[in-house]
Amino acid sequence: MKIAIANDHSAVELKNIIKEHLESNGYEVLNLGTDSTESCDYPVYGEKVGRAVADGEADLGIAICGTGVGISLAANKVKGIRACVCSEPYTAKLSRMHNNSNILAFGARVVGSELAKMIVDEWLNASFEGGRHQRRVDMIMDIENK
Repeated sequence: MKIAIANDHSAVELKNIIKEHLESNGYEVLNLGTDSTESCDYPVYGEKVGRAVADGEADLGIAICGTGVGISLAANKVKGIRACVCSEPYTAKLSRMHNNSNILAFGARVVGSELAKMIVDEWLNASFEGGRHQRRVDMIMDIENK
C-alpha cells in the first residue's frame, strides 16, 4: 500500500518520524511535503496530498501541519477527499470505520511522535464498515457534487 504524506514547515520532524514508522511497517511512502523548516504555505501541501489520493497516485494520505486543521481544510477541497483531523487513536479508527476517511491529518504542535504513531496505526488498521455508513458517506459526497 502506498501512503502519500505531506507537511508544512512546522511538521518536518514529525513527518520524518511518521515516514520512517510507515516504511518500517512495510508501507511505500510518497513524500509530498517540505523538508525545510523555512515558513511555507500549508494549502499547497494539503492540495498535493489530496490530489495524490484522489488521482490514485497513493492509496491513502497523511497530512501534518501545526494543528492539522489548515492542511486538512485544503485537502478537503479536492474532489473525493475525506480528510479527518484526529488528535487521538479512537477518532482516527472511527473516521475510517464510519466515514471512510482517505486522509488522516494531525498537528505537530498538538500530538507528540509516539501518540502520532498510535493514531496512524489505528487509522491504517481500521476498515470501512459500509452498511448504514455507506449511505451517510454517499450523502457527504453528494454535497460535494452540488
